[in-house]
Amino acid sequence: MLPDFEFCCSAFSKYGLVLSEEMYKKFDTYADYLVEYNKNVNLTAITDPEEILFKHFIDSVLVFKYVDIPERSDIIDVGTGAGFPSVPMKIYRPDINFTLLDSLNKRIVFLQSLCDKLDISADFIHGRAEDVSKDEKYREKFDFACARAVANMSLLSELCIPFVKVGGSFISMKGPSEDISIGFNAIKILGGNVSRETKYSVEAEERRIVLIEKISQTPTKYPRNSSQIKKKLL
Repeated sequence: MLPDFEFCCSAFSKYGLVLSEEMYKKFDTYADYLVEYNKNVNLTAITDPEEILFKHFIDSVLVFKYVDIPERSDIIDVGTGAGFPSVPMKIYRPDINFTLLDSLNKRIVFLQSLCDKLDISADFIHGRAEDVSKDEKYREKFDFACARAVANMSLLSELCIPFVKVGGSFISMKGPSEDISIGFNAIKILGGNVSRETKYSVEAEERRIVLIEKISQTPTKYPRNSSQIKKKLL
């Protein structure tokens, strides 16, 4: 499915990343299964092999280049969809403990089957972030939360920051156009602080990683329910 091993090695190298043959085999299996499954369940609009390589896999793994993630960190991927960025990150760093959260069960079913095929371990949660983060089993239990989503920064922060323990961080993967300042008030209320914004590009497409440090506990009334969040942003 993917281009050959040499091409993919060169592509990873272009971005300062190293690709092993074992990783390549898992990425290739992932791409093949994603495209096949996508025929029946809408998971991604990107099905071209090279576009999957760059826009899904390399883009996901580039988190490690811009964020220092210690060994055996616990990370929750909020609204993981087809497994981005968490599953490529797990392939690249098997030591990390990932929890994959999505509101659609059909995506969770796909991810469970995918991880079985890839022989990688992860935890899976079918639910809405605003509900799951109120469960003491998950609230402020993670070193990192990550999200690669089109939702605005205020909304994403309210959904993601409650999962992060004090001293941890929320990794928000964004496009170039959004004004992230609209989320600054929410970030402050929720116990976060923008520590760094990194701009980069993948095949001439601009990207950003906004790193939000958790500096104090999130007040217990957050996140609000979905109707309240939609009605008025923090």
